[in-house]
Amino acid sequence: MPAINTISRRLFLSTGASLVATGASFMILPKAYAASSSGSQEQPWLIQQEHHTSDEMKKCIQLCRDCHAMCTQTIAHCLKLGGRHAAPDHIRLFEDCAQMCATAADYMVRESPFHDRICRVCSDLCKQCAKDCEQVAGDDQMVKQCIEMCRNCAGSCERMASKVAA
Repeated sequence: MPAINTISRRLFLSTGASLVATGASFMILPKAYAASSSGSQEQPWLIQQEHHTSDEMKKCIQLCRDCHAMCTQTIAHCLKLGGRHAAPDHIRLFEDCAQMCATAADYMVRESPFHDRICRVCSDLCKQCAKDCEQVAGDDQMVKQCIEMCRNCAGSCERMASKVAA
């Protein structure tokens, strides 16, 4: 009997590893189970899987990712320019903004119930980053692009924060 249990465990583990290796997601199992189940017992984890990301949230996720990339690229650009572009407080604000944008995107991707709060902070940081960049931009096109990206991201995150709060 122990040999059968060992084989069964090995088969189970290798099957599970194969599914993970091929990119199959176990997240589809609750939906499939819910669709085929005729039982009347509701399970909260099954209900949560039915929530879908809205188009507006998808747009906000993409804007956050784009803003993260833009701020990260602009850090390197400003460091090359030197002077007030490379001031420690200015660079730190870029870093904070980039990190918060990545964090906000992550919270929205996994549909965290806290994404509204994170989006509020992200919006505030993006606004501050844009304001700070305005003071040093001059004629620099990359910094101007970063300002525009931060403003777009701030507006989208503000809408995401407001939708949940309303």
